[in-house]
Amino acid sequence: MVIGGGHAGSEAAWACANLGVRVAMITMEVDKIGAMSCNPAIGGLAKGQIVREIDALGGLMGIAADNTGIQFRILNASKGPAVRGPRCQSDKYAYAREVQRLLKTRSNIQLIQGVVDDILVEDGKTHGVIYSNPAQGINNQTLNTAAVILTTGTFMRGLMHTGEAKTQGGRVDEGSAEGISSNLTKLGLELGRLKTGTPPRLAAESINFDTLKEQPGDEQPQPFSDMTDITSFPPQKQVCCWITETCADSHEHIKANLDRAPLFNGQIEKGSVGPRYCPSIEDKVMRFSDRQSHHVFLEPESLETNEIYCNGISTSLPRDVQDVIVHNLPGCENAKILKYGYAVEYDMVWPHQIDATCMTKSIHGLFLAGQINGTSGYEEAAGQGLIAGLNAVRYMQGKDEIRFGRDQCYLGVMMDDLITKTPREPYRMFTSRAEFRLQLRSDNAADRLTPIGRDLGLVDDARWEHFEHRQQTVDAIKQTLTRTAYQGMRLIDWCKRPEVNRQWLTDRATGPEGEIFSRYPMLLDHVLAEVMYDGYLDRQTRDIERLRQQEKVQLPEHFDYNAVVGLRNESKAVLDKFRPRTMGQASRLAGITPADLMVLSVALGRR
Repeated sequence: MVIGGGHAGSEAAWACANLGVRVAMITMEVDKIGAMSCNPAIGGLAKGQIVREIDALGGLMGIAADNTGIQFRILNASKGPAVRGPRCQSDKYAYAREVQRLLKTRSNIQLIQGVVDDILVEDGKTHGVIYSNPAQGINNQTLNTAAVILTTGTFMRGLMHTGEAKTQGGRVDEGSAEGISSNLTKLGLELGRLKTGTPPRLAAESINFDTLKEQPGDEQPQPFSDMTDITSFPPQKQVCCWITETCADSHEHIKANLDRAPLFNGQIEKGSVGPRYCPSIEDKVMRFSDRQSHHVFLEPESLETNEIYCNGISTSLPRDVQDVIVHNLPGCENAKILKYGYAVEYDMVWPHQIDATCMTKSIHGLFLAGQINGTSGYEEAAGQGLIAGLNAVRYMQGKDEIRFGRDQCYLGVMMDDLITKTPREPYRMFTSRAEFRLQLRSDNAADRLTPIGRDLGLVDDARWEHFEHRQQTVDAIKQTLTRTAYQGMRLIDWCKRPEVNRQWLTDRATGPEGEIFSRYPMLLDHVLAEVMYDGYLDRQTRDIERLRQQEKVQLPEHFDYNAVVGLRNESKAVLDKFRPRTMGQASRLAGITPADLMVLSVALGRR
C-alpha cells in the first residue's frame, strides 16, 4: 500500500506493480497524482544522474520527462562528463497526465481517493491502514496489507505562509494530512519540522521578453530514458527561457519589511529549517548583503497556459512586497502576478530511524520515501520511492532487502547520507556528495544498474533487449575508434586528449565506418568518457574495493554499544542512535574516529 501520489509515491507504486504484486495507492486527490508543486523541471546537476539511474532500473520518471519536456539542456556541458547534468523544463500539466497514464497501464495498481489517519501495527509489524473519504461516505475504513510505503511530501500538518496570512495545506488549493503525524508519534517515531517555498507565477503576455536575454535549450536535445526513440525526440514543441535580475531597490524594500516575513518574524514554527541551497529571496538578501542583484530565470510552466515560473525569487513575503520585487525586475514592469509565492512548513521523520532500504528500523513493513525523510526535490523523492517499492515487495516475499552502495549509484550515496547524517536542512543531491563521481556518470547509468534491475525483476524484456543492443553498439564504436587512424594515430588514442569531442571524432571518421558516430551520438560521448577517465577509474576502483571490504563487516541489529569496553561515551551515543548496519556506515557517522572503529572491531571479534 502506497500512501501519497507525488513523485515518491508514483515511483513506488510503479516498482511494486512491475514486480508483479497488487498495489493500492491512496492519495487525497487522484487527479493530482504526479503534480509538480514547485518548478516544473526534471533533472539538473546530480539530479539528472538520479533520473538516469531511476530509468536504468525500470522507473517511470525519465519516460514521463521525455514525453512532456519543453526544453532540454545539458548543464555543465563545457566541463567533464562526471559533472554534467541533463535537465528538462517540463509541461507541468502534461507531466502529471503522463504519470497518471503510465500508472493506469498497470492493471495491478488500484487508485483510491482518501486520507490515511492511522497505520496499524502489531508486534512491531504493519498489517494495514485506516482511511477515510467523507465525500464518498467512507469513514475509518480498514485496509489490510503487509507493507505500507508512506510518501506524504509536504502534506503532514502542512501550513502555508504568505506574509501574515496562514493557510492549512501542503500545496495551494489543497488540504493537509493532520492525523498521520500523531499516529507516527504514537508508534514511537521522532518527528521534525522542515520548510520550503515557491516563487510567484506571472502571466506571459504581461512580460516584455524583447528586453531580456534568452536562455535556449540544446540544438540537439538528449533524452533521459534509454527507451525513448531518439529519431522522433522531442515530441513536444520546444520553448525558450529568459534571464532577468533583482535590483538594489528591491533588496532595500525586502530589508524594510523583514518584520512581516514569516521566515524572520517567528511566525514559522521554531526549529523549522529551510533549504540552504535553494534559499528564499529574503534569505539571499540577508546572507549576501554585498550583492546588488540576483539572477531570476523566467521559465514557462506549460504549453497550455500563460504561466511563467520566477526561478530565483522563492518567497513568503506579503503580497504587496512581492508586487514591488516583481515589478522591479527588468521586463516585468507591467507583469501580472497569477499566483503569489509562499512558504510551507511540514512534518518529517528524522531519517536515522530508517534503514538504507527505506524501511523503518522499529516497525517492520513500514517504509518511508520522499520529503518525509527530510529530502527536497522531485528526483530525490522518486529515487527513494523506487527503493522503497522494491524493498517492500522483497520484504513481503521473505527475500533479502536491497541496499545500494555509494560506489554503485547516486541513489546509494543519498540513502547512505540520510541514514548516517542528521539533516540540518532539506537534503539535496550534488555531484560533490559522491566521492566516486567519475564512476557515477549519467552516460553509464544503464551499464551500472540495468543488469542489477534485470536480476531484481524491475527491468522488463523490452528494456533488456534495448540494453543488449546498446552494449553491441558501444562495442562497435570502440572497434571503429581502434581501427580508424588520423595523422598516424588511432582515434581511440586521440580520445585521451582534452580538446577531442564528439564532433571532432565524427568529422575525422568519414565514410561507412563513421556513420555509427553520427547515428549514436550519446553512445559516442559515453565511449569518449570511458577512454578519457580510464586511468583515473583504475585508481578509483582500488578505493571502491577498500570501501566494499568495510561494507562486508556487518554490525548486529541489536548490538549493545554501551557494553563495549574502551568505547567513548560520545561514540556509544552516536552508534546507539544511528544503529549502522555495517562498519562502513559506522565510519561515516559524525564523531566516530578511527580509534573507535578499532575498539568496535575488537569487540565484534570477541562476540
